[in-house]
Amino acid sequence: MKPFLMEIIWLVLKGIMALTFVAVSAMFLIWFERKVSARVQNRMGPMITGFHGALQSVADTVKLLLKENIVPTGADFVVWWLAPFFVAVPAIMVFVCMPFGPNAIVCDLNVGILFMCSVTSVSVLGIFMAGWGSSNKYSLLGGMRSAAQIISYEVPLLLSVLVVVMQAGTLSMQGIVHAQETGWFFLKPNLLLAFIIYIIAATAEVNRVPFDIPEAESELVAGYHTEYSGMKFAMFFVAEYTNFFIIAAIASTLFLGGWLGPVAPSPVWFLLKAYGIIFILMWVRWTLPRLRMDQMMSFAWKALTPLALLNVLVTGWLLVIKG
Repeated sequence: MKPFLMEIIWLVLKGIMALTFVAVSAMFLIWFERKVSARVQNRMGPMITGFHGALQSVADTVKLLLKENIVPTGADFVVWWLAPFFVAVPAIMVFVCMPFGPNAIVCDLNVGILFMCSVTSVSVLGIFMAGWGSSNKYSLLGGMRSAAQIISYEVPLLLSVLVVVMQAGTLSMQGIVHAQETGWFFLKPNLLLAFIIYIIAATAEVNRVPFDIPEAESELVAGYHTEYSGMKFAMFFVAEYTNFFIIAAIASTLFLGGWLGPVAPSPVWFLLKAYGIIFILMWVRWTLPRLRMDQMMSFAWKALTPLALLNVLVTGWLLVIKG
């Protein structure tokens, strides 16, 4: 077989493995969050379907596949129908540059982190489209809140990523991992601050408590996806948990050495670090209350963004001194 055909087949196989991982990871995270929230609230969580409720997410998936897809009266059908794809597809595209190991990556782009940040930014269009196309005031308000929130928190998030890029001297995800062979970036004071800012901003990016203003079930029913049912609702749910994994995986790559680690295989270290961050963020979700909209926006522009800018200046100054 010709080399270019072998390369195409190998890329297709990598894509299939990435899609399989996305589906399995989303189902696992849904089950895992139910169990974490149950522990925080001193209850059992799912226990009936499978061992300790391990098959509950599978049952929920089958249920959503069998549910009727209801189109709301007065909806802009094209916009409403396309919205879930604008949310779900970018989340899957990110796995092109996700480094699970030294050779476990679909394509190591030389602008990998730039590609990932650019692609994930597209999801806000899908969320706003869902709110706009649903012909529902609650959905529209949720979509507008999401646009304001994501655009605001992207600024400190990208500034934190910029600090890592300045330190590593490369935009390649594998290059950033290799730059930490002498020590994780997390252990340096300016990069520790960047890590904290990144985690806070990324939590807001994926609409997690205390920043779940776009969904806010006590105010907006379910926000931008109120009018969705069946598989389209499932696409929003899968995208939400996939993005949740993505922010943790990027954080582990940028600040915690990615797949670097002794003894165990590289993918094991990568997943341990990513799921460790996910566990902490789940713990936060089931501990803290939701912020008000004005508090959330003020925190982004008056606290996080100036602090992230100052961190960029300090990092540049330290790099100049080092020569």
